[in-house]
Amino acid sequence: MADFVREVMTPGVAAVRPDASLVEAAQLMRAQDIGDVLVTSDHQVIGVLTDRDITLRAVADGVDPLTVSAQAVCTPDPVVVGPDDAVTAAITLMRDHAVRRLPVVEDGHAVGMVSLGDLARAQDPASALADVSRAEPDGWPGAAPA
Repeated sequence: MADFVREVMTPGVAAVRPDASLVEAAQLMRAQDIGDVLVTSDHQVIGVLTDRDITLRAVADGVDPLTVSAQAVCTPDPVVVGPDDAVTAAITLMRDHAVRRLPVVEDGHAVGMVSLGDLARAQDPASALADVSRAEPDGWPGAAPA
């Protein structure tokens, strides 16, 4: 069982500028096969943008994803965790703030992400959530080849 966030986080981050379009952010998510990107300015995390944010805060309202910025739709000032924080602290933050992902920040710079699935695999590798998190995503009809 892992003790520290560093042991379970996904190192590295995908990030976009605050003025990046939602299309640009979505293309990065697709290319990286991820569901979220950080919105950063001068290497500082100012928000988290998820595929769900794009869907519910933009597409569902009929806005043009080419003209709306990542900053306009992201969750601003996200809760973050440090790589040397305890895994139990990350779990508590996720529970208290009802989030599924936390940016991992060290010395003011994002160094990774930790997800609910990462924590499930670390805490209870035999759980259904851990199994789902380990599984390769299914393709969808018309999906671009990886």
